[in-house]
Amino acid sequence: MLHRLRFVPGRILQAIPVAFGVTILVFFMSHLLPGNPAVAILGDRATPDRVAALSKSLGLDRPLWEQYGLFLGHLFRGDLGDSLTYQQPVAGLVLQAVPVTLSLLLFALVLSLVISVPLAGLAATRPGGARDLAARAFTLLGQGMPQFWVGIMLILLFAVRVRAFPVGGYGETAADHLYYLFLPALTLGISMCPTIIRSLRSSTIQVLGSEYVGTARSKGIAGATLFRTHVLRNAAIPTVSIIGVNLGYLVGGSLVIEKVFAVPGIGSLMVNAIFARDFPTIQAVALFVALFVVVVGILTDVVYTMLDPRVDLSSAEGSR
Repeated sequence: MLHRLRFVPGRILQAIPVAFGVTILVFFMSHLLPGNPAVAILGDRATPDRVAALSKSLGLDRPLWEQYGLFLGHLFRGDLGDSLTYQQPVAGLVLQAVPVTLSLLLFALVLSLVISVPLAGLAATRPGGARDLAARAFTLLGQGMPQFWVGIMLILLFAVRVRAFPVGGYGETAADHLYYLFLPALTLGISMCPTIIRSLRSSTIQVLGSEYVGTARSKGIAGATLFRTHVLRNAAIPTVSIIGVNLGYLVGGSLVIEKVFAVPGIGSLMVNAIFARDFPTIQAVALFVALFVVVVGILTDVVYTMLDPRVDLSSAEGSR
């Protein structure tokens, strides 16, 4: 098994130019934001002299290429700079927010699978039937609803009207975290369900028509046992890639959802930094998101090779 994972170091090396390209794009795009960070920091105390003095102390009066060179030099030393808003190292702010966002994404993935797998299985067992039509209608409905709107509707229903969950926040204990993250995780999970259901339904129908499933049925294996032991693993193989891609998109969705539910993750950190023109924080969060997408891609390939012994990505890497 280990020899089939020899592609991982190569993928990690490929991530280096990707991260470098991200630093270029994010640095120069963040400086396109209107407004001066010094004005945002000073607020009501902003005068032309104070703004000029603060801009000079922060290095904002230097040419962009020189600012980027300084940023890159600090980055190579492991220094992401200091937040212009919080006046503390950006690395500490990101490290505080990352566990919150990762918990939210993992919770959302679990909820999406809990919803999608049964619905896809029910739809695949009777293609064209009532259950199949209901599952496909759910995918169309879920795909057409914006994430922020779904989040607001869940807040109005379960937090305001029913009062079963809090409107926002994160809590203090582990149990509180799960309780507070349920609605935002459900919001993100619903956005993932349509893609997972469609992929898993299609592959399940194909697997159910295969010869080895027919052989298993002839041996008396049926129902949940047949689905669990012979169908689900093989049907999940193409869906793994779909989930990996959607996790990358899910990070982007969490930027808005965390703000809607006041979750103190990297999404809220990024939105606050954009409004405050906090360039170091914007750059650090964007770099983390890019690296997260790369890591998810590598882990997706690892899971893919573990599920399907016929796939050997190490030989494909070696042939390039």
